[in-house]
Amino acid sequence: MTNGVPVHTARGPRLDEDWSAVADTVNARMAHERIGQKALADVSGVSVATLRRIQHGAHGRRVQNTTLTAIARALDWPDDHLIRVLHAGGTPTDVGQPAEREILAGIGRVEQQLAEVSRRLAAIEELVTTHLVHR
Repeated sequence: MTNGVPVHTARGPRLDEDWSAVADTVNARMAHERIGQKALADVSGVSVATLRRIQHGAHGRRVQNTTLTAIARALDWPDDHLIRVLHAGGTPTDVGQPAEREILAGIGRVEQQLAEVSRRLAAIEELVTTHLVHR
């Protein structure tokens, strides 16, 4: 057990693990991010075959924590996100934190774009004012 989480080995699945929840979580994120198996495999360093097995619920086989961690990192989640999903039997209780970070990052991007629009509007106003004064 590491930090209160059982260490996973390549041995068979345990009854307290919900690999279907992991599959649903990974598949939903891949669809949302529009990332395919090959691209995710490349970014995470996990083989396409292992990724495919996870996407289908890891039927009959367990996957090591390091593999789940690599996939979680590649999908921009905290390292232990998929491990928590595996043991929570669905969405972990603090899954809102990554979603909140995504929302805050989105707000930050909108604020940057708004600042850029404001800067451009000010430049246009200055050009119009200068043009009207010189007429």
